[in-house]
Amino acid sequence: MSEQSENTRTESAGGGPQPEPIRFFGTTWVGHDGGYGVRRVGVAVGSLVAAVVGCLVLRFAYQGLAVAAVGGFVNMLVVVMFAICSAIAFRKTWESFTRRPTRSATEDSLRSLKAIGFIGSLLAYFFRSLAEAPGEKLRREEYETARGQYEKRRSTRTGNPAARKGKGGKPKRR
Repeated sequence: MSEQSENTRTESAGGGPQPEPIRFFGTTWVGHDGGYGVRRVGVAVGSLVAAVVGCLVLRFAYQGLAVAAVGGFVNMLVVVMFAICSAIAFRKTWESFTRRPTRSATEDSLRSLKAIGFIGSLLAYFFRSLAEAPGEKLRREEYETARGQYEKRRSTRTGNPAARKGKGGKPKRR
């Protein structure tokens, strides 16, 4: 994705850069209209419920390990693995709300780790949606920067540059 398209969508014929939609919110985050508050509450509740359901599923999996009598070491290893993966997923998801993730090999290698620690990602969505739409601050900064650049470009273009007058008040000659 190019840097220009990363900052904004496309420039429309009527007025410059368009805001980038956020998942579950579309572009309602710009003016906090169109059910923005209800959507934030829905994302908060939905992510918390999904995290609780995920914890219940993990509990059943842990009980399955106990029934299989695999031993204390394996039980401890599974708990520690899910805790570490959830912590990493929480941190990476939280960071993605404040800055764009780089497309590096490190990010790609962490994808499976973040999938295992899905509870951390869900909790990051929950906590962030209590304050704003997840990713709103980043997108708002990018949108405001793009609007400022657009306005600056629009204000410097006035008329036909060939018809501008020279220093003495006479039109320039070619």
